[in-house]
Amino acid sequence: MNKPLIVICPTCGKEHAWDSNNRFRPFCSERCKLIDLGKWANEEYRVEQREQEISDPDHQA
Repeated sequence: MNKPLIVICPTCGKEHAWDSNNRFRPFCSERCKLIDLGKWANEEYRVEQREQEISDPDHQA
């Protein structure tokens, strides 16, 4: 019998078995999933974006 894959919940850090029946994965629970969703909604997480050069013909470098 294979041992289940053990993963760490990204919100609380609790170890739990990876189970394809867990509808909250990769989180351990609905609570942790909602906490993470709330952080995205409050803009606590940011995806970095590189600044692009301005293509304005009047702009001099």
